Amino acid sequence: MIELTAKTIVLDLDDTLYLERDFARSGYAAVGRSLSRLVDPEQFATVCFELLAIGHRGDIFDRALDYFGIEGDERDIPAMVRTYRGHEPDIALCDDVPAFLERFSAKRTALISDGPEAMQAAKVRALGLESRIDHIILTGQWEGDFGKPHPRAFREVAERSGHAPEELVYIADNASKDFLAPNEMGWLTIQVVRPGRVHNSSPPTPDHAARLTLTSLKELKPA
Repeated sequence: MIELTAKTIVLDLDDTLYLERDFARSGYAAVGRSLSRLVDPEQFATVCFELLAIGHRGDIFDRALDYFGIEGDERDIPAMVRTYRGHEPDIALCDDVPAFLERFSAKRTALISDGPEAMQAAKVRALGLESRIDHIILTGQWEGDFGKPHPRAFREVAERSGHAPEELVYIADNASKDFLAPNEMGWLTIQVVRPGRVHNSSPPTPDHAARLTLTSLKELKPA
């Protein structure tokens, strides 16, 4: 196991503490239910999830509606997106997360997550993280583009912790944006590469790459 000497453990949310595909599956089911007068809800959700699995992202609802032949006034993509983002998700922490949080319960903890604030807050509630994480920052609360890799959230965590850069660690999954700012600030960065994660892209530059890579939080223990 890898011993962490960090005094503040900072975590990402999506595909780090739970699988983002589970939120997608839950959201597609909610959208399917909202369209029950037009399609079979379960079949609609299955089609959407299959589109996600083969790599589609921003056009999933368009393609699903094409599949079911839904046109005209019934084709309300903005309403579907609102339902997807606004539903109460049926998601759960990955198996290794509860024990990890228990092992590091004596440390300060923080969470930094991008995305619409209400949607991310619903995930936090569903996962029961409000009582398990000391400081939660949802970057969607701020007007403007302050999502990762912008350093604003990382600076706030560092200032609030009062710890030196070498005493902070950021654990996340997405090498395209998660690690650039904490790397530049001198933190330790760790990438969790979970099977079934949504983002599989390589770091665009060496500065974007995490210092360590692992497949499970079981590999970490406090020093």
